[in-house]
Amino acid sequence: MKPLSRPVRRAALVVHVVVSVAWPGISLCLLALGVAGALSPPSSDEAAAAYGSMRVFADWLLAPIALTSLLSGLVLSLGTPWGLARYRWVYAKFWLTLAATLMTLLAFRPAVQDAAALSAEGGTVRAAGMIAPPVVSLTLYVFLTAISVLKPWGPTRRGRRLREAARGARAARGAGGARTARGARTAHVAREREDGRAVTREKAGAEDRAYDRNSVEADPAHQTA
Repeated sequence: MKPLSRPVRRAALVVHVVVSVAWPGISLCLLALGVAGALSPPSSDEAAAAYGSMRVFADWLLAPIALTSLLSGLVLSLGTPWGLARYRWVYAKFWLTLAATLMTLLAFRPAVQDAAALSAEGGTVRAAGMIAPPVVSLTLYVFLTAISVLKPWGPTRRGRRLREAARGARAARGAGGARTARGARTAHVAREREDGRAVTREKAGAEDRAYDRNSVEADPAHQTA
């Protein structure tokens, strides 16, 4: 992928940070609503309201934010020197984010929809099924935030190869530049020497001509004539 320009990279970074912060915030709200539904009497209006609110979060906020976080992170990885598989923390974050997105869309969101529908009909919702997923997701997002800040574990094997190749290329360019600079200095010194020899020859010629002229003027035969 072509490297991102500075404005595009900054815009993508802002979007990624915003949605990455919003995702654990939504998970915290879902956890609070799940606890509220579990503590409410079964088949009560409070339980129906709690699970109905969870459905609103899951349908309107959770899915778009999860997808935006995944896609913006992928763009930043491929469009910046960090790469997708050059550093272990980037590689781990990508796969964990992908797993969390798939679990959110394919498992948790349908479960919330079923719970909201069951509660609205007066049924009893299994509370653990609405509390455990937000706890797991919130723990995962805190971990992802931590590795994004700390950047642990260093480069991958591929990252080390690419870094060594880049260092070799820089060293080769530096050596070539040094040879070019030395060649330029040598040529400059040679030109200066040649110019100096030319000036010396010119001065010597001028002195010889002056000497010959003075010799002619001092010759008595020349003066008598």
